[in-house]
Amino acid sequence: MRAALVPPDGPVEWSFPADPGAVRTARAVVRETLRSWQLDLLTDLTVLLVSELVTNSLRYADGPIGVRLTCLAAGPLPAALRVEVSDPLPDLPCLRVAGPGDEGGRGLQLVAGTARSWGSRSGVVGKTVWFELPLAG
Repeated sequence: MRAALVPPDGPVEWSFPADPGAVRTARAVVRETLRSWQLDLLTDLTVLLVSELVTNSLRYADGPIGVRLTCLAAGPLPAALRVEVSDPLPDLPCLRVAGPGDEGGRGLQLVAGTARSWGSRSGVVGKTVWFELPLAG
């Protein structure tokens, strides 16, 4: 995998209205950004996880949804892609185990099972759910 070609001004972020088209648009901009950063190997997984988190925001919040991509520099851990999805709802998500007949509840399970790390934090307004994917190894 090649190193990310991060724009000189750092992270990229977008804000989407809380409507069903936001999921499709978020997938498209994330896909294009990762392609331009030469992170093609992370694209499908990142787009899937962004889709899950934006869908969760749409399901529960009624305000704008933010998506932010950042390449983290190497330190004690290998370099990583950090993805953050924010919405105005203050309630932090709770990881739960979905039963076979449940219609929902698998999005965070998918994030937790595939990301290097993930979490959530409260903001001045609303919350942010984030995950990291390693850029190498």
